[in-house]
Amino acid sequence: MPAATHYPLFARRDLDGFFGLFIDNIVQLLLILALCGAHCGMAPDSELMLLRILPGAALSILLGNVFYAWQARRLAQRTGRNDVTALPYGINTPSLIVFVFFVMLPTYSKAIQAGDSPDTAARLAWQMGLIACLGSGLIELLGSFVAERIRRHTPRAALLSTLAGIAIGFISMTFALQIYHRPLIAMLPFAVILLSLFARHRFPGGLPGGLIAVVLGTLCAWSLPHVLPASLAGPPMQASAISEATATWGVYLPVLCIDEIWELLSRPNEWGVYLSVIVPMGLFNVIGSLQNIESASASGDEFDTGSSLAVNGVGTIVAALFGSCFPTTIYIGHPGWKELGSRAGYSTLNGLVIAAICLTGTVTLINAVVPLEAGISIVLWIGVIITAQAFRSTPPEHAPAVALGFFPAIAAWGATVVVGAITTVWFANHMSGATIESLLSGNADIEVNGFLLNGLIVLERGYIFTCLVLAAIAACLVDRKLMQAASWSAVAAILAFTGLTHAYQVSGNTVDYLFAAQEPVSEVFQRGTGIGIGYLLFTIIFVAAAKTTKTEPSREA
Repeated sequence: MPAATHYPLFARRDLDGFFGLFIDNIVQLLLILALCGAHCGMAPDSELMLLRILPGAALSILLGNVFYAWQARRLAQRTGRNDVTALPYGINTPSLIVFVFFVMLPTYSKAIQAGDSPDTAARLAWQMGLIACLGSGLIELLGSFVAERIRRHTPRAALLSTLAGIAIGFISMTFALQIYHRPLIAMLPFAVILLSLFARHRFPGGLPGGLIAVVLGTLCAWSLPHVLPASLAGPPMQASAISEATATWGVYLPVLCIDEIWELLSRPNEWGVYLSVIVPMGLFNVIGSLQNIESASASGDEFDTGSSLAVNGVGTIVAALFGSCFPTTIYIGHPGWKELGSRAGYSTLNGLVIAAICLTGTVTLINAVVPLEAGISIVLWIGVIITAQAFRSTPPEHAPAVALGFFPAIAAWGATVVVGAITTVWFANHMSGATIESLLSGNADIEVNGFLLNGLIVLERGYIFTCLVLAAIAACLVDRKLMQAASWSAVAAILAFTGLTHAYQVSGNTVDYLFAAQEPVSEVFQRGTGIGIGYLLFTIIFVAAAKTTKTEPSREA
């Protein structure tokens, strides 16, 4: 193949892509500060945060971003193209939240209840987070050896519909709510993004729309509260927060944490109980990254699956070895970055800037200066593009299969909102309000305005797998590949019977997986078995139909 005639280190539209990816990564860093501080005893200016977690995150983010930028350049050189876009990469949001609430928080709480000091409990929670991160990385690395085979035998509709469902709920809907929650700060940047990306309008001087949106949103946040009532403009930005944030400035280099990991690894009775969280999240990350690679392929950038997933796993392992509890991943949204006109430079720049922020303690300063609402419209655009691609890049007759795959991901978003709301009310009532466990124990069929709480949680458990198999079954049926539909149904049954999907258990407001090997609990929560039987009936019906129906030409994708 001829070498690419011109593939720049940094293209002009890389700046737009950088702002989108940078904002996404900054959100994760701010989540780490907030959640670890509130639930695990790790203040933003604590030794664990500044000297361990943030430097470890910096190294893992830099490693992945630089590799995927290099990978894009290699593909451009090999194919003679100059429009290759690097895979986006950063901290894995679902793993971040799950590891904090289902690994680190329980560890911290148990240690406090056992009489340990808050500092000792925080350190133990951090160590347990390292074990979870390391386990997830190892699963991702091992998954890289078989993922390409999975990809070749999975309908594109199944892979892309899962991403679109996640994009609708966890990206587009979440950020749309934030825009309309603080309209005077967020809607002007939103208008700029719509003008720039939908109308492809060019601004004076060739300035990128993302940069203009962030600047205008920041100006609104700092000026409007001084001239408008707080009920309209929201709370004002605080100048004092800037001086307080600069107190954390310094140089914090990554430090190997092998001794701390080994110290806890030698006590398997302590970390073994969290395998029910670590294993599913590792598997979900493999499938999610595979779907994102398929999304890139649908956009025209055919990256090697094995090496892409392997480096993804290595990045997570590096994070754990150098003190970060939070896995990294190939991000959802490659089509969006490509639509922006980004190439490889946005990835390299993101890695360098995020690393510098983490290694110097600058995260709190950014939070004090730039409101989140100033840049979330860029990320909202990414979610819209992903959803559109799921339909554009699959055969028109597979559109129903794509739509069917949305439902588990939407249920996951709904369950997150419902569980969060109930938990908030529970704490607001001084821990005396009804819990999820009490609601379901009293009536598993509880329904509020058409929403079945049990059904919502059942569909949410393992939703990445469920999105995949439902869309795959539907796509195979559209193509009249009945035996393949039966095979996917059998896979769905196995996932349900083992507890990787649909089965759950509740303690208070904590919803956890229920695996077949675990001790049995109240039958209210053992819904996975019944659904597994339902999938077996799918299998039987499809096999019977295949054996009794005259063979017809299939509609190939």
